[in-house]
Amino acid sequence: MSILSIDHMSKSFGDKDLFEDISFTITNQQRIGLIGVNGTGKSTLLKILAKLETADSGQIDHAKDFTVEYLPQEPDLVEDKTVLEQIYYGDSEIMRVMRKYEQVMIELSQNPEDPDVQQRMLDLQQKMEEKNAWEANTVAKTVLSKLGIESYQKQVKDLSGGQKKRVAIAKALIQPADLLLLDEPTNHLDNETIEWLEEYLASYKGALIVITHDRYFLNRVTNLIYELDKGSLYIYEGNYETFLEKKAEREEWERQAEQKHRNTLKRELAWLKSGVKARTTKQKARKQRVEAMKDETFDTHKEQVDMAIGSTRLGNQVIELDDVSLAFGSHQIVENFNYLVVPGERLGIIGVNGSGKTTLLNIMAEKIKPDAGEVKIGSTVKIGYYTQDHEELDESLKVIEYIKEVAEVITTADGDEVSAEQMLERFLFPRPQQWTYIKRLSGGERRRLYLLRVLMSEPNVLFLDEPTNDLDTETLSVLEDYLDQFPGVVITVSHDRYFLDRTIDKIVAFEGEKIRRFYGNYSEYLEQRREEAKEEDSKRKNSSAQEATRRSNRKRKLTYREKQEWETIEDEIATLETQLEETEEEISAAASDFDKVQGLYKKQEELENELEAKMERWEELSLIVEEIESDG
Repeated sequence: MSILSIDHMSKSFGDKDLFEDISFTITNQQRIGLIGVNGTGKSTLLKILAKLETADSGQIDHAKDFTVEYLPQEPDLVEDKTVLEQIYYGDSEIMRVMRKYEQVMIELSQNPEDPDVQQRMLDLQQKMEEKNAWEANTVAKTVLSKLGIESYQKQVKDLSGGQKKRVAIAKALIQPADLLLLDEPTNHLDNETIEWLEEYLASYKGALIVITHDRYFLNRVTNLIYELDKGSLYIYEGNYETFLEKKAEREEWERQAEQKHRNTLKRELAWLKSGVKARTTKQKARKQRVEAMKDETFDTHKEQVDMAIGSTRLGNQVIELDDVSLAFGSHQIVENFNYLVVPGERLGIIGVNGSGKTTLLNIMAEKIKPDAGEVKIGSTVKIGYYTQDHEELDESLKVIEYIKEVAEVITTADGDEVSAEQMLERFLFPRPQQWTYIKRLSGGERRRLYLLRVLMSEPNVLFLDEPTNDLDTETLSVLEDYLDQFPGVVITVSHDRYFLDRTIDKIVAFEGEKIRRFYGNYSEYLEQRREEAKEEDSKRKNSSAQEATRRSNRKRKLTYREKQEWETIEDEIATLETQLEETEEEISAAASDFDKVQGLYKKQEELENELEAKMERWEELSLIVEEIESDG
């Protein structure tokens, strides 16, 4: 059943057409992945559907009670509201009841004996029942728990950037909606949370549209792909893998159509030039058709982000970390850490958010000085550092000026010279756009421009800190191809599973309080972790089985001797405790008599050992007695 339809919608930004005359229909339970090169209008389209922006033309139709929930790339939260107020916002009856219920839960934990609070809790429990809110509350609690949100009373302004992102995701997932719009939901999430989000969205009751660079996520979550390409919308049935196959077929068909058009035009022109006699009206119509065919264009030229860039020579000594330690307050990031980076290395640094991945990268780049130890960098090393929080681009500069600040000409691996203008074209910035001011670029276009600037410096060691954030899938796939042939060293901090599998063959993993070295890509690392988890689980089960066997062996009747022992053992323990107290008093009284004290100390030690043995025996017998009583 259709829940939303878009007819002949167009939108431009200044003199740039984002999309023109696009139409589509969304039905319930559809899982749509929205893709396209940065700057094509993906985020703008979501904002129009969320009614945060308006289209230049076109019509949007939906049911009367249609609801939309939108997660922007950057969290849009009210700073002076608490986490609780933000998560359970809105005027729907369920949200109002859940908001009040959670607030009273907090009050009751602070004042458990307050009769007024107790009564309000009973009233709200009744309302939760009336509004069928318990299921929604369970789902909400699961979402909050999986996203690691615990401090409901904190104000938004007191949260870190990562915490704000998680609160924004929870807010979007918890709200009841017919259509859920997610713009880069996986940015800044660790892999464990991303995998949970994949599973959660599989059972989401409404339809959803997601923009993401995470190709594993796209493949597992979507069943329909919308591609925005040069102002047009193309729709593909299936997930991301199917889209790649069907897009290749479409591009091949377009190339064939262009060739057929050229052949037809060539024949028509030849016919006209031959001067074949025909009726005047037919001749005139034919000339008009040929003129129209001349004006017809085909967009079959596929831009490629060609990154066959050379790099300066790299010697044998690259980077060495020798007994490096660093702590922030009481939080130890690395301790006595040693690592040798060798030529040609492809290293991925992984771990949960806040574990120290970027800090380690900054230590390697000598941007942060360790508390102890030494970082040695080879004399030929030239680092290109693509940072997560990239430098603020000077918006008063034009695109070409920003790149020429680094280099006007670079040399490729083949020894050819390539101008800054040509490199920008290869990075999907056509000549007219090169004279555009940076302030007019989208966030994704700025990231692509910044990446080009890093590579224009011709480094031989590349540091990439979360390179997949805000880069489109097309640029990422070409970046991966570039890294395949890049002759230098690549060290990457990333949570993008697909990118890691494609680009690295070694891993440094932050695992709680330890750092593990692993040879292999990310999927191989995960497989080993799963195997280890299975082994641990098997050990736990074996241990439980052994304990059950021991307990089973104890499930028997007390022997006659054990019965006598059980009946007297508590009295014996009490007697020993009394004797021990008396001995301690005697020691205090005889403090000046060394020989006597020595004898008393020996007596005290014997009594303590005897008491300990009796207590252990009492525990064994009591377990048997408890099991007999529970069975009987």
